[in-house]
Amino acid sequence: MSSMSRRLVAEAFGTFGLVFTGCAAVVVTRFPNGAYGTLGIALASGTAFAVMVTATMNISGGHLNPAVTVGLLVGRRVSVRDALPYIAAQLVGAVLAALAVKYAVPSSVGRILNYGAPAIATAVTLPQAILLEAILTFFLVSAVYGTAVAQASPAVGGFAIGLVVVFGVLIGGPLTGGALNPARAFGPALISGSWVSQGVYWLGPLLGGVAAGVLWSFLIGRGGGE
Repeated sequence: MSSMSRRLVAEAFGTFGLVFTGCAAVVVTRFPNGAYGTLGIALASGTAFAVMVTATMNISGGHLNPAVTVGLLVGRRVSVRDALPYIAAQLVGAVLAALAVKYAVPSSVGRILNYGAPAIATAVTLPQAILLEAILTFFLVSAVYGTAVAQASPAVGGFAIGLVVVFGVLIGGPLTGGALNPARAFGPALISGSWVSQGVYWLGPLLGGVAAGVLWSFLIGRGGGE
């Protein structure tokens, strides 16, 4: 298997893991013995992200998120030729994850929750949702630059990145679903056929990723102090 093929499989696998966990956690909260709420979803999502980033970091860089890939593209840490296949692999992994959730959980509950797709609270406007997703993703991609990318960073693997997902879901979960990842929204949207506010989960995270790429590559310094 070629180097690129290995990297794409790693990106699809890692994204599958985090999207499956995040979506399944949302669905399971509707069951009596699984009523762990936003905190439980945040811990499940953050842990899955940390594990999957750590597992794939030495193969593909552990992007697992189009916003991370775009943020690293801005900082010239990945080429356009590599970024596009990476994003495609991430979306494939997300769709397969949502499909797995569809067949792994009772369909009556899964359909009601669109198989774990993020949703915007009625009190939140679209601009507010975009801004919140952008800010939280900005923190996520900043964590990638400050730990995974920087040569002088502490050897914490994906742990610090996973922690950002935890507080991102805690803050964003009740308001936007706390996706912080276009793939996390795309997979269940495709499988459920519900595309409500899908643009929020692309525009917000991509803006946040671009902003983090600019900050860490051109203002703070390439790779966070290299």
